[in-house]
Amino acid sequence: MTQTNQKPQTTQQKKEQEYQQHVEQVTPKYNLLWRMCKAFITGGIICLFGQFILNYATNNMGLDKETAASWCSMLLVLTSVLLTGFNLYPKLVEWGGGGALVPITGFANSVASAAIEYQKEGQVFGIGCKIFTIAGPVILFGIFTSWALGLLYWIGTLLGIA
Repeated sequence: MTQTNQKPQTTQQKKEQEYQQHVEQVTPKYNLLWRMCKAFITGGIICLFGQFILNYATNNMGLDKETAASWCSMLLVLTSVLLTGFNLYPKLVEWGGGGALVPITGFANSVASAAIEYQKEGQVFGIGCKIFTIAGPVILFGIFTSWALGLLYWIGTLLGIA
């Protein structure tokens, strides 16, 4: 006959076990492959829209590539801001996940949504102060990274590496 050396569970252990069961029940279960497909489709449609604008501006309007690219960027930002204003972009993000956060449209959405959220606090202390709450770190680290890479490139040219 074997004797078990199991200790009775303490109250703390029971609470932790109950908490883990609760977390397991309320945590949503996602199909990773399906979410990746939706993100790919959403990002692809946004990029396809941008390519359509670029091709139309270049071929039908006679613009050079640089001007057409500027118009494409402006129209993508405008579309994103309008969709955010009409509360459609958050639904697109909910469905398409990271695919809807294609850099230019996702950035425009983050700036516009902060402006909409804080407009009640006024022009200066609401919109003016908090419009870059989400986008500010992106700008900061983008500029810093550009500076650091430029410095490395400059050092590389001095040493004859680059």
